[in-house]
Amino acid sequence: MDKPPPNAAAIIVAAGAGSRTGGDIPKQYRIVRGKPMLRHSVDAFRAHPAFTTIIVVIGPGQDALAAGAIGDMAGLTLIHGGAERRNSVNNAIQYLDKLGFAGVTFIHDAARPLLTADVIDRLLAALATSGGAVPALPVVDSLSRGNALGNLTETVDREQLYRIQTPQAFHHDVISKAHRDWKPDQIATDDARMVMAARHQVIIVEGDENLAKFTFADDFDRQLGQSAGMHDVRTGTGYDVHRLVRGEELWLCGIRIAHEYGLAGHSDADVALHALTDAILGAAALGDIGDHFPPTDPQWKGAGSDRFLAHAVRLAAGRGFTLAHLDVTIICEAPKIGPHKLAMQARVAEIAAIEADRVSIKATTTEKLGFTGRGEGIAAQAIATLVK
Repeated sequence: MDKPPPNAAAIIVAAGAGSRTGGDIPKQYRIVRGKPMLRHSVDAFRAHPAFTTIIVVIGPGQDALAAGAIGDMAGLTLIHGGAERRNSVNNAIQYLDKLGFAGVTFIHDAARPLLTADVIDRLLAALATSGGAVPALPVVDSLSRGNALGNLTETVDREQLYRIQTPQAFHHDVISKAHRDWKPDQIATDDARMVMAARHQVIIVEGDENLAKFTFADDFDRQLGQSAGMHDVRTGTGYDVHRLVRGEELWLCGIRIAHEYGLAGHSDADVALHALTDAILGAAALGDIGDHFPPTDPQWKGAGSDRFLAHAVRLAAGRGFTLAHLDVTIICEAPKIGPHKLAMQARVAEIAAIEADRVSIKATTTEKLGFTGRGEGIAAQAIATLVK
């Protein structure tokens, strides 16, 4: 029997004014990837089975903004923050104390909206052996000190230096006592420091570059590409059809499939790879498959279509594009595509030199309508996404 998920509470700190990012509203309510920044964190915790309680700490006068950003308030509690971040977190901890909460508590900054379940899971695992855990990334840049004149003075050893992120996770009794015992004149850079001062171990788990904090106005451009600094993202579509002929080999997505009929064409007639090739060429504005591999050229007679797809990827890379995602739909009555999907996904990923989870293979029929419905041929349509 599977072990039930731990009883976890999330405190999302969203009480700041966000003045350094500019704009008419605090940054946690600005739109990021199609929804308010705060909503991303709320949705991440809502989607995880461990969390039974979610608290959002907001600033004075932000009730309407928060309600609009979060939408459905079911299962959520809004409380007001204090003068400093520590006071805001403490207000939420006291609320949990009054509930008699006895699980684990995650404390997360709303200004880090792109939280993943993987980070949450790593923190939960670390709490099995520690009073607290934080996500962090090693410092990779050279570090130096400087003087008041702006001159470099000495190099700082970056070994064992980390960039600390949130959410920070603790056993609730540990973080609650750390806050209760904290003296007003003590300075707390984050909750982990408070727990460490109480002589509890805090474990570092692998963080995520996407958890970078939104602090300044240009962070929205640099981290998400939402305005002038936008990444060059392009999509292209492809479509191909080939006739089914008895006695021909059937190749789809670079995989040979046993079938009494195969696809007829100048090359191996792999409609799926042809559609994907056209999609990449289209996204990079590089023409179509016929421009690069004309059917009148004898060198492509019987050629494997994996060569076409790999060539399109190289051409796009030559223009500075990275292949982000491929999606193809195969349209046929037979053979059944389902048993071959994983092999197809792996093969397309291998040809395109990308991760398998960036490749989507789908199949459908036309309910016996048209040439595919009559079993006369197979069609494929594809979409490719390129990022510069």
